[in-house]
Amino acid sequence: MSDRFQFSVLATDGRARTGVINTPRGDIRTPAFMPVGTAATVKAMMPESVRATGADILLGNTYHLMLRPGAGRIARLGGLHRFMNWPRPILTDSGGFQVMSLSSLRKLTEEGVTFSSHVDGSKHFLSPETSMEIQRQLGSDIVMAFDECPALPASEEEVAKSMRMSMRWAQRSRDAFGDRPGHALFGIMQGGVTRELREESAEALKSIGFDGYAIGGLAVGEGQEAMFGVLDYAPGCLPDDKPRYLMGVGKPDDIVGAVVRGVDMMDCVLPSRSGRTGQAWTRRGQVNIKNARHADDPRPLDEACTCPACTGYSRAYLHHVFRAGEMISGMLLTWHNLHYFQELMEGLRQAIAAGTLAEFVTEFEAMRAQGDIEPL
Repeated sequence: MSDRFQFSVLATDGRARTGVINTPRGDIRTPAFMPVGTAATVKAMMPESVRATGADILLGNTYHLMLRPGAGRIARLGGLHRFMNWPRPILTDSGGFQVMSLSSLRKLTEEGVTFSSHVDGSKHFLSPETSMEIQRQLGSDIVMAFDECPALPASEEEVAKSMRMSMRWAQRSRDAFGDRPGHALFGIMQGGVTRELREESAEALKSIGFDGYAIGGLAVGEGQEAMFGVLDYAPGCLPDDKPRYLMGVGKPDDIVGAVVRGVDMMDCVLPSRSGRTGQAWTRRGQVNIKNARHADDPRPLDEACTCPACTGYSRAYLHHVFRAGEMISGMLLTWHNLHYFQELMEGLRQAIAAGTLAEFVTEFEAMRAQGDIEPL
């Protein structure tokens, strides 16, 4: 592998950017959507199928992998890429968000977090240093700094206290990460929905220096209007020559709104989670395949889609296999959803490069406003 990690902006349209992140394991076209492979797998998908949808990079979860099967075991088996048969770039989160959201028993101090596993109740400790070591053992290409994401709602005083500790942890993450050629470390901006706190966080991160910068603490229940309110200024607080990653987003209209506001990378479990629960995302919006209206419908989910679910199967079949509890239901719907999300990203990249993003957004919104096709 070559020793390189760099980001190039190739074109802009307003605040939106399209470019490429060069990594030793391959290039990541931006804006990029990262499918989530929580436990070293994108649920219901083979790795080569995920790649066929257009994904350049996957996300893995440090918290889940450290608990099962364990970072040391993955390292002994050749690292996460070999373990899950994904030779392309992988980003791993730090584990901080999952500790806060999944562990009912935890103790937070300046040093780190002691918590009980949601799997078996065993005790564990995560700090900036241990998170960096676990992610090193996993071998991820993009490593996230360890931070705290406070539960909302929270007072501005609580958000400020949490953000400042996360900035101290960011410095410790940077120190513990060290010099790892070919690997990148991203810092995470916090500060809730308060502009002054977000700006303070951005300045702290820039003074430390990272290979990329994430916007954390959004898409956690504050609503799209509040999220877009933060994104109206937050990306501009971060360096122009580094990737900007909005964590945990999102629905297609969230993605489009974030890209318009200058975001380069996103991730979300929505395409796979929706697929397993009978929900399909299309150009016309969301389709609930569980509904009886699809039982006799020979048409595809989306006549313009080229994924296997749409080119080989009818709505009637997808309705049947979901109702019958067949595994192929989650497989086909997840493939379709991931295909649609990656198709959306490719459309955004092309529109930015052509300077036609406004027209793309207008068409995107008009198609969604039409709603699903009428029942037969």
